[in-house]
Amino acid sequence: MELTPSAVERECEWVRDRADTVVPLINETRDRLGDCFGVDVGRVSSAAYREEVAVVFADGARAVNVAAYVALLRDLDVTGDYPGFVVDEVLGRELAATVAGGQPYALLAQATFHVADVATHTDGVAGADDLDAALAAGFQTRLPGWEWTERESPFAVERE
Repeated sequence: MELTPSAVERECEWVRDRADTVVPLINETRDRLGDCFGVDVGRVSSAAYREEVAVVFADGARAVNVAAYVALLRDLDVTGDYPGFVVDEVLGRELAATVAGGQPYALLAQATFHVADVATHTDGVAGADDLDAALAAGFQTRLPGWEWTERESPFAVERE
């Protein structure tokens, strides 16, 4: 695999064009998490997803890494699948974390990846469903809709 600026741009377009699959998965995952935690979580639109894809890929350092994970998962297959279970899970978790950003969002996206992954089946290679679950987990984590992310933290220390 060779990652060039044009290859990263192609992966960006592929991720953006995946909205019809990823956005419903984001909203289903948010519904499941909201039920688990007894909260209402805002829904994500296709337009908001596509806009956030542009934000993620506008950061060159993040873009090249996201593109690499996406390309690997799009092509990853393992004969009999189960022996390859670990590698597609690792790549999926890391993709979700990279999309989400730094801590604590990266860890939340990794945990959310598993929630999305158990409810996701995508026809194709072994990495296909992990790719969709990772995109859903990463973007749902960074997009608005969670009340706790939309208010000031009570733990912030004021500067003097």
